[in-house]
Amino acid sequence: MSLSYEAFKRALASERLPAMVVDLDALDRNVDRVLALIAPSKLPLRVATKSVRVPALLRRILTRGGAAMRGLMTYTIDEAALLATQGFDDLFVAYPQTSRSDLERAAGLVARGVTLRLAVDAEPHLRRISEVGEAHGVRVPVVICADMSLRLLGDRIHLGVRRSPIATPEDAIAIARAASELAGVTLVGLMGYEAQIAGLADDHASDAPPMRAAKRSVRSMSVRVVRERRAALVRALRAEGHTLSIVNGGGTASLDSTTNDDFVTEVTCGSAFFKPHLFDNFTNAHVRSLEPACFFALEVTRVPAPGFATCLGGGYVASGDAGRGGRTSAPLPWLPGGLALLAGEMAGEVQTPLRVAPGASVTHGDPVIFRHAKAGEIAERFTHALLLQGGSDARVVDRALTYRGLGACFV
Repeated sequence: MSLSYEAFKRALASERLPAMVVDLDALDRNVDRVLALIAPSKLPLRVATKSVRVPALLRRILTRGGAAMRGLMTYTIDEAALLATQGFDDLFVAYPQTSRSDLERAAGLVARGVTLRLAVDAEPHLRRISEVGEAHGVRVPVVICADMSLRLLGDRIHLGVRRSPIATPEDAIAIARAASELAGVTLVGLMGYEAQIAGLADDHASDAPPMRAAKRSVRSMSVRVVRERRAALVRALRAEGHTLSIVNGGGTASLDSTTNDDFVTEVTCGSAFFKPHLFDNFTNAHVRSLEPACFFALEVTRVPAPGFATCLGGGYVASGDAGRGGRTSAPLPWLPGGLALLAGEMAGEVQTPLRVAPGASVTHGDPVIFRHAKAGEIAERFTHALLLQGGSDARVVDRALTYRGLGACFV
């Protein structure tokens, strides 16, 4: 199913490199796989925009999903505003912001009739949002962001992300009561991202078997803990009289467990559509079924010695853990096979040297196809993505502007 090196080479023969490249056929198949997974639960899917960052592709994903989709999870208010101008609605900004100018923009969107919700996890968030809401004559919908990390031994061991201080029913009730006392906000939901399930790769080849087993235990234990915590939070808020139109959870590698949570009303994913290489290292059957759909292509411009080739560009390193000698966050040479980054240089600022294994061959002018470690971040490096379609006869069928191509930079 996936494109061969020769198919990429033919399709990119007349294109300027470096380039971001998306295989539309693979993208569509990934959308279908995700929808098939969540279909039995009848839960709608909210797309995480940070993992795409190309409006045309967001629209393609939503259109293909049809009634199974429910809006977008965005990462900043400015991004939500841009997407609103592009015709998108039902926007949930899942990361709290505090600057008045950002919150003014959010209240203005609500006043114009845009369906927008803001994540909160502290009273200062609520007070600041309420001030601008009142100034605009609106009640801004807010969603409590709760902590779903695994805390052991009195939090001396913390597995997951450190984001929200809301972890107990008492925490949730306190912030919900604070919201009820403010005229410029209205509480509409709860969200919780189970990062230690969705983002903890449990099948990495460089991990010894005991480490892999430990990671699987953490993920398995977390499924139970997260389900119990989410249920307790929802019950507590409902007992206080709050109607929660949204209870959001999930990520690409936790969709299989989150869709079985009776208290969730919608799930989110984004990386599933592109399958960056970090998602090669999970045991989940649905993650294994996904195929790479987003790439970048570099041109070989130098051959410094036999067994080596050097490409122009390539220093597109992902955020997050830079473990395993940088390989966790470094891009992965994908096609042709037999190429590897050099430990002493890795992906370079201006050029990227590669070791060429015996039997492999690239020379001046050849493209090398890479996969990014994460999904949407690669879009920050290009003004547009080349959209390929046609399988073995793939060709560039369109060019889609990224946020950068639209003149936007959000974080």
